[in-house]
Amino acid sequence: MNAKKINIIHNNTSKSLDIALLLKEKLEEHGFSVSNNYSNDAFLNICIGGDGAFLRAVHSTEFSKIPFIGINTGTLGFFQEISPEDLNSFVEKLKNDDYNIEQFFLVEGTICTRTSCLELIALNEIVIKGYQSKTIHLNVSIENNYLEKFSGDGIIVSTPIGSTAYNFSCGGSLVYPTLDVLQLTPLAPIHSKAYRSLTSSIIVPNSLLIQITPEYRDENSILIVVDGQEYKYENIVEISFKISSMKVNIMTLGNHNFWTNVKDKFL
Repeated sequence: MNAKKINIIHNNTSKSLDIALLLKEKLEEHGFSVSNNYSNDAFLNICIGGDGAFLRAVHSTEFSKIPFIGINTGTLGFFQEISPEDLNSFVEKLKNDDYNIEQFFLVEGTICTRTSCLELIALNEIVIKGYQSKTIHLNVSIENNYLEKFSGDGIIVSTPIGSTAYNFSCGGSLVYPTLDVLQLTPLAPIHSKAYRSLTSSIIVPNSLLIQITPEYRDENSILIVVDGQEYKYENIVEISFKISSMKVNIMTLGNHNFWTNVKDKFL
């Protein structure tokens, strides 16, 4: 019987490197095989670091169908379920198949310029911001129904699991991960006699397409931020959002669920 193969992905800090070596030793002692290079035949991706390292791992593997789990060597680590002190317990649970696999929604953004369209996908959020902190003006529609002209710093479009990240820091609501919705949260909206923007987030079901068109003067003043990675495009005429047909598989252990994470990280 072949040993189950595991990928270990880390952020190259000294602490993460030490944990990766220790974990490799423990896994191999219990009959697992740890791949020296990333293997598409593995049954698990273990990400060591903080949430940034976790997100980079998901993107670098192109949203692999192989489940992910995180070991936290960062600060908050909402995605990072395991602390370095719990490695023995974690390996025992793996050996005994004592875990669950949950699927999480991704947000897909289609960026259309005057010459072409491209797709960007995120686990947490895609953010439309003014380049170099410029105030931007965006026309927002839901399924071709005009909603508002937004004026301010930008708009966050977050997934349910991403509702706990940048969205939450900006006053957005927490959304349970299994809900088939996206959330639009304004960044520093201007609400005055000259400009009238919604000042709270809105929840949009998956069946409805979110469409955002910048005013002509802002076509070249937009920065797109995908899970923390910045992109700049010229002559943007429309940005649309929907839940992607792809999902990310994340391993969870025992009773360590969404509400446990909320309580442990925020309360």
